[in-house]
Amino acid sequence: MKRYLTFFLLNLFFSHTLFAQFFDNSKITQTENLVKAGEKSITLLGNQVNVGEIAPNFKVVNENFTPVELTDFADHTVLISVVPSLDTGVCSLQTKRFNEEVASFPENVIMLTISNDLPFAQKRFCKQENIDKLKVLSDSVWRDFGSKYGLLIKDMGLLTRAIFIIDRQGKITYKELVANISNHPNYEQALSALQSITKKDINSESITPVIDEDNIKTVKLDTSSLTKTKK
Repeated sequence: MKRYLTFFLLNLFFSHTLFAQFFDNSKITQTENLVKAGEKSITLLGNQVNVGEIAPNFKVVNENFTPVELTDFADHTVLISVVPSLDTGVCSLQTKRFNEEVASFPENVIMLTISNDLPFAQKRFCKQENIDKLKVLSDSVWRDFGSKYGLLIKDMGLLTRAIFIIDRQGKITYKELVANISNHPNYEQALSALQSITKKDINSESITPVIDEDNIKTVKLDTSSLTKTKK
């Protein structure tokens, strides 16, 4: 028990130290007037990404602090559900909703929930709420995901609420930054967009070239008109 507690405290210290050092850099992009917390506008840190762009690779950790990257899900359609903290009502409901919905999609569809909760807290939440169909990952160690997608809330250390869909070619095809972090995302719109992408994938895979062997003609070269060159 002492070993796990020591590891937890060391990880907490170093992750927050690295976070502070990184964002002391005045060059970090800051975006305002996109999201509110209640009636107050908040500042987002990091680079905003847009639909149509190639999704930046990122590194987060799972419940065992094992690194997980976006490239681990190559050739999959990925829905990323971003929440500030799993221990709040809306975030809990959002995660449970997508955990239920993922079963209705093909196996090549992966759903992720990412927050800045520590992996220990995420593991406890998943066990209590029976979250077993989507992957819950933590950006608490490096803040790599939040900074690359422009989701870090300044002076709070949390991720703003958002939904992203990345297709099998690695392109961002859907993005929703929820206008107020206390509100739910548009589940129906996100799921409809995901459904459209999966249908396109199925249709593209079902189209194969058909060769009509009965109509293939053998072309013979007519050499009768060719003359030999005299020496």
